[in-house]
Amino acid sequence: MNRTPIVVVTTSAAHTQDLAAALAATAVPGDLVLLAGEMGAGKTAFAQGYARGLGITDQVTSPTFTIVQEYSGERLNMHHLDVYRLETLREVADLGLSEMLDEDAVMLVEWGDAVLPALPDQYLELRITFGDDEDERRIELRGIGGSWPARSRQIADAVAPWRVESGGPSC
Repeated sequence: MNRTPIVVVTTSAAHTQDLAAALAATAVPGDLVLLAGEMGAGKTAFAQGYARGLGITDQVTSPTFTIVQEYSGERLNMHHLDVYRLETLREVADLGLSEMLDEDAVMLVEWGDAVLPALPDQYLELRITFGDDEDERRIELRGIGGSWPARSRQIADAVAPWRVESGGPSC
């Protein structure tokens, strides 16, 4: 079920990382988070903050050339994928995503919107766009399928300091 997105705004990469760390507090094993946005919009900065929120102390970099990076965290592990360089859905299927989702981990997929047909139909989509100034980012969070709509209040509470639109939680 698609619902109205939760909309937040950050004003720096560090601000985006803080938002992501707060959102990571709501993560449960098996979560799939899709990061969508133009090159340079802040997908990797978001992943860095999310990792911090999971208790991951390793340096998180974009896995553009390795495709998949795995990180161990105090609370949960994280699989970080960047599917930008993949050319076919078959290449995505060959990564073994279902096995990664079955583990005690969460999965973040940069450019995930480009490979939606190869992914499960339950995910949290974050669409990151450039804001009015150089460092500002507008992020729309939308929960699709599964337990995501039921978790909308928890997600809205986690990102409340960055929220720009009023109204009840939607996700």
